[in-house]
Amino acid sequence: MSYQALPDGELATIVTYLEMRSPPDQEIPQSRLSLKRVEVPQPAHYRELFRLVGAPWLWFSRLIVDDAHLASIIQHPKVELATVIDEAGHEVGILELDFREPGECELSFIGLIPEQSGKGHGRWLLAEAVRRAWREGVDRVHVHTCSLDHPAALSAYRRAGFTPYKRAIERFTDPRLLGILPPDCAAQVPLLGTLA
Repeated sequence: MSYQALPDGELATIVTYLEMRSPPDQEIPQSRLSLKRVEVPQPAHYRELFRLVGAPWLWFSRLIVDDAHLASIIQHPKVELATVIDEAGHEVGILELDFREPGECELSFIGLIPEQSGKGHGRWLLAEAVRRAWREGVDRVHVHTCSLDHPAALSAYRRAGFTPYKRAIERFTDPRLLGILPPDCAAQVPLLGTLA
């Protein structure tokens, strides 16, 4: 066993890649939440939702691309974006499915705001995502998660029928130090380094 030191300001995470090769035989749990398709996603609205859901887990990849690049992804005809809506009509989550690779669907981003955690809504959202992913012509559905994600993410994917097939280590500059995310988000990950 060995340790590799990281300089202040840098983070590392273990990424686990998972896939399923056939649709699971599972019922979709009940939820008071619903999904609303976003027909023409706009970068500003997308980033707002992405931050709302992902900041506690240091999601930043879509916050650092320019509007044109982001629009080319989220407005692509083979990418589907839906917002999760609560009973009061507020946006409380995100689901992004990417069908750009022939025969495949990637669960690009899926998540709920922290206030919706622990209520069974995540199980419902993941089941809905898998149901929507499996359509004619799809032979493989895949997703990846990392050790900075919600602690229940990996087990939830496995419970839903995904099988791990690969791991990687990802290293990057802490997005809080770069001003991409606020310094007080992701309190579970100590902030080491100097703010930009």
